[in-house]
Amino acid sequence: MSNRILGLPLSILVATVMLLAFVQGYAQRGGRGGAAPNPRQSAPIDLTGYWVSVISEDWEFRMVTPDKGIFETLTLNNQGRQVGQAWDPAKDEAAGEQCKAYGAGNIMRLPGRLHITWENDTTLKMDIDTGTQTRLLRFGAPAPANTQPSWQGYSVAEWEMAPAPRGGGGGARGGAATPRGGTLKVTTTQLRPGYVRKNGAPYSDRTTITEYIDMNTLPNGDQWISLTTKIDDPVYFTRPLVTTSDFKKLPDATGWNPTPCSAR
Repeated sequence: MSNRILGLPLSILVATVMLLAFVQGYAQRGGRGGAAPNPRQSAPIDLTGYWVSVISEDWEFRMVTPDKGIFETLTLNNQGRQVGQAWDPAKDEAAGEQCKAYGAGNIMRLPGRLHITWENDTTLKMDIDTGTQTRLLRFGAPAPANTQPSWQGYSVAEWEMAPAPRGGGGGARGGAATPRGGTLKVTTTQLRPGYVRKNGAPYSDRTTITEYIDMNTLPNGDQWISLTTKIDDPVYFTRPLVTTSDFKKLPDATGWNPTPCSAR
């Protein structure tokens, strides 16, 4: 019997078929040559749904508007304190700037509810009923050069994957993959000047906000997200301001109550 098929040695033909099968399978798994999963498909945690803020850190400064000049726990420099001491809510209202405390530098610290959805495969949308604000967290794309400053600025998101389980992440017996988990990192720039506290404590248009969102499931099944926020402002801060804010997942939209910004 001939050991040649189509003029090729049988051993070469078998090796070629095996290589083609390997390449096809690798591509189907998202390997080199295959379509990489988009940010929605590759999300290590599911942040979608309704969430309510749980106020614990700095309760006395977040649940009510502090008096003018109450800047405890903040990192304002002398210039920042002078600007804060000049706070005039009536002046903000007259100028149409009653949302200065509802920008990205403070909106997540105000009591209220979030509704997180995917606007598309590369953009997480975060609606906030307090102040009726919307944040768009865009994966991959840096802020365009012509981006206009706004209360929520321009937010660039990326997934930071947790290390794979020891053993290469093969999963449990039977082939089930072990979830890796991870963190959502968000970097926000292109901000309008706003307040880091409702009593006029300022942040400038040169501010950069870096946020890390982690999700945890408690033994009773409740889901929580913890938001660690670092605000860098070279104009009004002596050093970065770091805070932690918590949110608990809700079963539905009950309690969702969009309200306008208030300067007071």
